[in-house]
Amino acid sequence: MNSRDRFLKTAQLEKADRPPVWLMRQAGRYLPEYRELKSKYDFITLVKTPELATEITLQPLKRFPLDAAIIFSDILVIPEALGQPYNFRDGGGIQMEYCLSNKSQIEALDDSAITEKLNYVSEALKLTKKSIGDTKALLGFCGSPWTLACYMIDGGSSPDFSRTAQFAQRNPKEFSLLMEKLSQSIIHYLNMQIDAGVDCVQIFDSWASVCTESNYYSQSLKWIQIIINGLKKPIPVILYAKGMNHCLNQQLKTGAKILSLDWTISLKDAARETNNQCALQGNLDPQFLTTDPSTVKKETESLLKISESLKGHIFNLGHGMLPTAKVECVEALLETVTNYRYG
Repeated sequence: MNSRDRFLKTAQLEKADRPPVWLMRQAGRYLPEYRELKSKYDFITLVKTPELATEITLQPLKRFPLDAAIIFSDILVIPEALGQPYNFRDGGGIQMEYCLSNKSQIEALDDSAITEKLNYVSEALKLTKKSIGDTKALLGFCGSPWTLACYMIDGGSSPDFSRTAQFAQRNPKEFSLLMEKLSQSIIHYLNMQIDAGVDCVQIFDSWASVCTESNYYSQSLKWIQIIINGLKKPIPVILYAKGMNHCLNQQLKTGAKILSLDWTISLKDAARETNNQCALQGNLDPQFLTTDPSTVKKETESLLKISESLKGHIFNLGHGMLPTAKVECVEALLETVTNYRYG
C-alpha cells in the first residue's frame, strides 16, 4: 500500500496497516535547507513563486518518510487577494496593511477573480503533483473565515483578538457581509486546489477559541459548513480548531471527515466525545520535538497504542512544527510511526 492509498483509506474510516503521518507546518525553520532559501528570499516571495513553493513543499519529503505533502503557502493569501495585504513584524507576528473597521471597507474588498489572483498556488500544486505522482497524498489548505477575520479586523496578530470579538457582536450585518465574502472566496480557492490535484484539504480555524461556546456556530462553524457544502466533488476535509476540543460534536456537523486535535485532549477522550464516528488527526505536543529522540519515541508509541482502538487515525502534531524542533527528533517520530503495525 503506498502512502497516498494509506492516507485516503484512513480518511474513509478503513483501517490501514499503520496510521499515515504528516506534520503540520512540515517545512520551515527547523530545516537547514529551508533556512538557506529563506536567506535569499522573503517569505511572501517564496509563497508567490511556484517553483520555490514547490521546492520547499518537497524538502521534508526528501528527508523523511512522510505520507503526504502539504503545499507551502499561507492562510493570508485570501485577504491579500481581496485587497488587504500582509507582512511580518520585525519582532514576529503578522501585520495587515490596515484594520477593517467599517462597512465601506468591507464592501471595498474585491472578491472577484480569486482563482486568477491565486493562480500561483495552483501552479505550485501542479508542480508538486507532477513530482510526487500518486505515491504520496497531496494536501491543500485554507484558513477558516473566522480566523481570517481575526487578522483582518484586528490588523494582525493579537493576544486575544478583542477587536474582532467586539466587532462581530456590535456589527452583525457588517460581520455577516465579511464572512460571506470570505466564505465564497475560500470555496473558489479550494475548488481551484481540487482542480490542481489535491487529495484532501485542511481548514485551519486557529483562532476558534476566541469564540464563546454559545456563538461558536454562528461566528465560525456555520461558515465552514457553507464552504464544505460548496466543494465541487467529495474530498476528505480535515478541520483543525485549536482550543475547541470541547465542541467536537459541533465540528462534526460541518461535514468534515477528519477532526484534527490540539495536544490538550487525549485521543481516547476525543473518540468517546465523537462516538468514534470520524477519523481523528493528532496530537503529539510539538514541544516534544525539542527534547530528545528517546522521549519522542516513548510519547509517540503511547499515542500509537491508543490509536489502535480508533476507526481512523492520522498521526500528527497537536499544532504546527516549532522552529526549535530538532531534526533528530522528527526522524525518531517518523521512524516510530512508519515501523508501527496495528495489532
